Amino acid sequence: MLKQFLSGLALSATLIPAAYAETLYIRAAQMVDVVSGRTVEQPALIIEDERIIEVGQWPALGVPAGASTIDLGNSTLLPGLIDMHTHLTSKATEHGYQALGVSTARQAITGVKNARTTLLAGVTTVRNLGAAGFSDVALRDAIAAGDVIGPRMIVSGPSLGITGGHCDSNLLPPRYRAVAEGVADGPWAVRQKVRENIKYGADTIKLCATGGVLSKGTKVGVQQYTEEEMAAIVDEAHRRGLIVAAHAHGTEGIKSAIRAGVDSIEHASFMDDEAINLAKKHGTYLSMDIYDTEYILSEGIKSGMLPESIEKEKITGQRQRDSFSRSWQAGIKMVMGTDAAVYPHGDNAKQLSRMVTFGMSPMEALQAATIEGAKLLKMSEQIGSLRAGRYADLIAVAGDPIADISLLEQPQFVMKGGVVYLNQLQD
Repeated sequence: MLKQFLSGLALSATLIPAAYAETLYIRAAQMVDVVSGRTVEQPALIIEDERIIEVGQWPALGVPAGASTIDLGNSTLLPGLIDMHTHLTSKATEHGYQALGVSTARQAITGVKNARTTLLAGVTTVRNLGAAGFSDVALRDAIAAGDVIGPRMIVSGPSLGITGGHCDSNLLPPRYRAVAEGVADGPWAVRQKVRENIKYGADTIKLCATGGVLSKGTKVGVQQYTEEEMAAIVDEAHRRGLIVAAHAHGTEGIKSAIRAGVDSIEHASFMDDEAINLAKKHGTYLSMDIYDTEYILSEGIKSGMLPESIEKEKITGQRQRDSFSRSWQAGIKMVMGTDAAVYPHGDNAKQLSRMVTFGMSPMEALQAATIEGAKLLKMSEQIGSLRAGRYADLIAVAGDPIADISLLEQPQFVMKGGVVYLNQLQD
């Protein structure tokens, strides 16, 4: 028997406290099969412990003896979403100078709240790209131990960046000598920093290849790490079996990061034809947070973002969306990456409707948020699809998400690893 889980979420969000039976039988009206790219009628799944044991259609696939049945009525089943760019230990109301008063310990506690919110929003796996003090490692381990509720986490620890760059601490005057934990300059220094991150629990690496929108004093389009430094980071990480994500807005930084061998480009705002061709040639994934510009421009000042950040976003936002459309039309591989914490956690699925608006079909957006994320993480045999042997990570919505992708913004049922956390579809 599994543990009893928390109950009493406010208002309509009902957290299910039922014990986790050894065998579950789940059925619904439809299921989105992201592998085949089609919708299946009358799906049925048999789940034992954490895993899906069998997938079929009812009534042909009957209820096993002794199994507990969850009938989700007229809903549509889907795999749990995978968000490939989050910051669970940060929040949307603490940007710029407001963030200086937040301790690492407080960030870890904030992460507990955000992890729960994210899971209940239907995101069952995240790649967390950047957290101070390895607070994301602590959160990942607490979730895995069952101490707190949240998505499955792949974490980077502190982001690697140059002195004075996007991933440094640039808000304080020189007398404070403030330097972010991930700062390292030169090929051997960055190798040492990768080793240090792995030592303290990171299972992915993030580097900052260019300036950024939300950092003080950096130019969003200017390359920071040299290609030699990026290649050293990638080589060190790949030898240890870790994938590498590169924060890269500017064109030259994007191209250098791709040539250096990174596995994904985050943001990818200023893609030119050469960058698109390089990404296609190298099989590099793009993770483009195209929803964020709406939140930054409408709420950024209230959230503490610097005036210079708002001005940079005015230049960057539409260019990023144009790059998204052109890259997708060119056949570049993409995942769903939201940069959650720029906007409030739990709004992750708002990214999907924007991915559709700027070029994807609803099925393609769902595939980017499921099987493509699993491929990038090298976890296709574990997550991302509703297949026998995978973790029982699944969500359901009341309606057809292929007809209305925004339904994913309000999931009615959430299961992770065979445990039901939310069910508004069953009496």
